[in-house]
Amino acid sequence: MYDYIKGDLVEKNPAYAVVEVNGIGYLLNISLHTYTQLRENEKCTLYTHLVVREDDMLLYGFADTGERELFRQLISVSGVGVNTARIILSSLSPVEVMKAIAEGDAPLLQRIKGIGAKTAQRIIIDLKDKVSRELIPHEKSGISYNTKKEEALSGLIILGFPKMIADKALVKIIESEGTGLTVEQLIKHALKVL
Repeated sequence: MYDYIKGDLVEKNPAYAVVEVNGIGYLLNISLHTYTQLRENEKCTLYTHLVVREDDMLLYGFADTGERELFRQLISVSGVGVNTARIILSSLSPVEVMKAIAEGDAPLLQRIKGIGAKTAQRIIIDLKDKVSRELIPHEKSGISYNTKKEEALSGLIILGFPKMIADKALVKIIESEGTGLTVEQLIKHALKVL
Protein backbone atom coordinates (compact mmCIF):
# COMPACT_ATOMS: atom_id res chain seq x y z
CA MET A 1 0.00 0.00 0.00
CA TYR A 2 2.74 2.47 0.98
CA ASP A 3 6.16 2.13 -0.64
CA TYR A 4 7.95 4.89 1.23
CA ILE A 5 7.33 7.95 3.37
CA LYS A 6 9.38 11.09 2.82
CA GLY A 7 9.21 13.99 5.23
CA ASP A 8 10.60 15.65 8.34
CA LEU A 9 11.92 13.40 11.08
CA VAL A 10 10.32 14.86 14.22
CA GLU A 11 11.05 12.08 16.70
CA LYS A 12 13.19 8.98 16.84
CA ASN A 13 14.20 6.37 19.37
CA PRO A 14 15.59 2.85 18.93
CA ALA A 15 12.08 1.37 18.54
CA TYR A 16 10.24 3.88 16.33
CA ALA A 17 10.46 7.08 14.34
CA VAL A 18 7.83 9.73 13.63
CA VAL A 19 7.95 11.30 10.17
CA GLU A 20 5.74 14.32 9.47
CA VAL A 21 4.33 14.67 5.95
CA ASN A 22 1.93 17.54 5.21
CA GLY A 23 0.90 17.91 8.83
CA ILE A 24 0.40 14.18 9.46
CA GLY A 25 2.83 12.32 11.72
CA TYR A 26 3.46 8.72 10.71
CA LEU A 27 4.75 6.41 13.45
CA LEU A 28 7.03 3.77 11.93
CA ASN A 29 8.50 0.84 13.84
CA ILE A 30 12.21 0.66 13.04
CA SER A 31 15.26 -1.52 13.70
CA LEU A 32 18.43 -0.33 15.40
CA HIS A 33 20.12 -0.45 11.99
CA THR A 34 17.65 2.10 10.63
CA TYR A 35 17.85 4.14 13.84
CA THR A 36 21.60 4.62 13.34
CA GLN A 37 21.00 5.86 9.77
CA LEU A 38 18.55 8.61 10.79
CA ARG A 39 19.69 12.14 11.64
CA GLU A 40 17.64 14.32 14.03
CA ASN A 41 15.53 17.15 12.59
CA GLU A 42 16.26 16.33 8.95
CA LYS A 43 14.23 15.29 5.97
CA CYS A 44 14.31 11.54 5.58
CA THR A 45 12.89 8.76 3.46
CA LEU A 46 11.84 5.50 5.07
CA TYR A 47 10.84 2.52 2.92
CA THR A 48 7.76 0.94 4.43
CA HIS A 49 6.05 -2.35 5.07
CA LEU A 50 2.45 -2.33 6.32
CA VAL A 51 1.22 -5.13 8.58
CA VAL A 52 -2.56 -5.44 8.93
CA ARG A 53 -3.98 -7.45 11.82
CA GLU A 54 -7.53 -7.95 13.05
CA ASP A 55 -7.18 -5.24 15.67
CA ASP A 56 -4.20 -3.20 14.51
CA MET A 57 -2.26 -1.73 11.59
CA LEU A 58 1.51 -1.42 12.02
CA LEU A 59 3.85 0.46 9.74
CA TYR A 60 7.51 -0.59 9.65
CA GLY A 61 10.17 1.73 8.25
CA PHE A 62 13.59 0.91 6.80
CA ALA A 63 16.57 3.07 5.84
CA ASP A 64 16.92 1.29 2.49
CA THR A 65 15.12 -1.17 0.26
CA GLY A 66 17.70 -3.90 0.92
CA GLU A 67 16.85 -4.01 4.63
CA ARG A 68 13.13 -3.99 3.82
CA GLU A 69 13.53 -6.91 1.41
CA LEU A 70 15.47 -8.89 4.01
CA PHE A 71 12.73 -8.13 6.57
CA ARG A 72 10.12 -9.44 4.12
CA GLN A 73 12.14 -12.59 3.51
CA LEU A 74 12.53 -13.17 7.25
CA ILE A 75 8.78 -12.85 7.96
CA SER A 76 8.08 -15.33 5.15
CA VAL A 77 9.76 -18.01 7.29
CA SER A 78 7.31 -20.04 9.40
CA GLY A 79 7.64 -19.05 13.05
CA VAL A 80 9.28 -15.67 12.38
CA GLY A 81 6.93 -12.77 12.99
CA VAL A 82 7.43 -9.06 12.46
CA ASN A 83 8.77 -8.49 15.98
CA THR A 84 11.26 -11.34 15.68
CA ALA A 85 12.41 -10.06 12.28
CA ARG A 86 12.89 -6.58 13.74
CA ILE A 87 14.91 -8.03 16.65
CA ILE A 88 17.11 -9.91 14.15
CA LEU A 89 17.74 -6.69 12.19
CA SER A 90 18.41 -4.82 15.43
CA SER A 91 20.90 -7.41 16.69
CA LEU A 92 22.87 -7.81 13.45
CA SER A 93 23.32 -5.61 10.40
CA PRO A 94 21.53 -6.77 7.22
CA VAL A 95 24.90 -7.79 5.77
CA GLU A 96 25.71 -9.89 8.86
CA VAL A 97 22.27 -11.57 8.71
CA MET A 98 22.67 -12.38 5.03
CA LYS A 99 26.19 -13.69 5.58
CA ALA A 100 25.05 -15.87 8.51
CA ILE A 101 22.26 -17.33 6.37
CA ALA A 102 24.47 -17.85 3.31
CA GLU A 103 27.17 -19.56 5.40
CA GLY A 104 24.69 -21.58 7.51
CA ASP A 105 25.90 -19.96 10.74
CA ALA A 106 23.08 -21.11 13.05
CA PRO A 107 25.01 -20.39 16.30
CA LEU A 108 25.25 -16.69 15.37
CA LEU A 109 21.48 -16.50 14.74
CA GLN A 110 20.80 -18.37 18.01
CA ARG A 111 22.55 -15.64 19.99
CA ILE A 112 19.66 -13.34 19.07
CA LYS A 113 16.93 -13.12 21.72
CA GLY A 114 13.97 -15.32 20.79
CA ILE A 115 15.78 -17.40 18.16
CA GLY A 116 16.20 -21.05 19.11
CA ALA A 117 18.00 -23.83 17.27
CA LYS A 118 14.94 -24.88 15.23
CA THR A 119 14.08 -21.32 14.17
CA ALA A 120 17.71 -20.60 13.21
CA GLN A 121 17.82 -23.76 11.08
CA ARG A 122 14.46 -22.94 9.48
CA ILE A 123 15.67 -19.43 8.55
CA ILE A 124 18.83 -20.87 6.99
CA ILE A 125 17.01 -23.63 5.09
CA ASP A 126 14.23 -21.34 3.80
CA LEU A 127 16.40 -18.36 2.84
CA LYS A 128 19.85 -19.73 1.96
CA ASP A 129 19.18 -19.96 -1.78
CA LYS A 130 17.52 -16.52 -1.93
CA VAL A 131 20.29 -14.81 0.05
CA SER A 132 23.07 -16.59 -1.84
CA ARG A 133 21.62 -15.44 -5.16
CA GLU A 134 21.54 -11.83 -3.99
CA LEU A 135 24.91 -11.94 -2.25
CA ILE A 136 26.76 -13.60 -5.11
CA PRO A 137 25.34 -12.74 -8.55
CA HIS A 138 25.92 -15.39 -11.19
CA GLU A 139 28.48 -14.66 -13.86
CA LYS A 140 27.91 -15.02 -17.58
CA SER A 141 30.72 -16.28 -19.76
CA GLY A 142 32.85 -13.65 -21.44
CA ILE A 143 31.86 -10.68 -19.33
CA SER A 144 34.14 -7.71 -19.24
CA TYR A 145 35.70 -5.94 -16.26
CA ASN A 146 33.06 -3.19 -16.35
CA THR A 147 30.21 -5.68 -16.30
CA LYS A 148 31.77 -7.56 -13.38
CA LYS A 149 32.23 -4.31 -11.47
CA GLU A 150 28.65 -3.23 -12.23
CA GLU A 151 27.25 -6.60 -11.11
CA ALA A 152 29.28 -6.45 -7.90
CA LEU A 153 28.12 -2.86 -7.33
CA SER A 154 24.51 -3.91 -7.87
CA GLY A 155 24.94 -6.73 -5.34
CA LEU A 156 26.42 -4.36 -2.76
CA ILE A 157 23.59 -1.86 -3.27
CA ILE A 158 21.05 -4.65 -2.72
CA LEU A 159 22.87 -5.39 0.55
CA GLY A 160 22.25 -1.80 1.60
CA PHE A 161 25.58 -0.09 0.97
CA PRO A 162 25.47 3.44 -0.45
CA LYS A 163 26.34 3.45 -4.16
CA MET A 164 29.22 5.94 -3.94
CA ILE A 165 30.93 4.16 -1.03
CA ALA A 166 30.54 0.73 -2.62
CA ASP A 167 31.83 2.03 -5.97
CA LYS A 168 34.94 3.56 -4.36
CA ALA A 169 35.64 0.30 -2.52
CA LEU A 170 35.35 -1.71 -5.76
CA VAL A 171 37.68 0.68 -7.61
CA LYS A 172 40.33 0.32 -4.86
CA ILE A 173 39.99 -3.47 -4.91
CA ILE A 174 40.38 -3.64 -8.68
CA GLU A 175 43.39 -1.30 -8.55
CA SER A 176 45.13 -3.46 -5.93
CA GLU A 177 44.01 -6.97 -7.01
CA GLY A 178 43.71 -6.54 -10.78
CA THR A 179 40.84 -7.16 -13.20
CA GLY A 180 40.93 -10.96 -13.01
CA LEU A 181 38.58 -11.21 -10.03
CA THR A 182 35.16 -12.77 -10.41
CA VAL A 183 31.99 -10.98 -9.29
CA GLU A 184 31.89 -13.22 -6.22
CA GLN A 185 35.48 -12.33 -5.30
CA LEU A 186 34.83 -8.61 -5.81
CA ILE A 187 31.85 -8.72 -3.44
CA LYS A 188 33.74 -10.76 -0.83
CA HIS A 189 36.67 -8.33 -0.88
CA ALA A 190 34.29 -5.35 -0.68
CA LEU A 191 32.43 -6.84 2.30
CA LYS A 192 35.74 -7.00 4.17
CA VAL A 193 36.51 -3.31 3.68
CA LEU A 194 33.02 -1.80 3.93
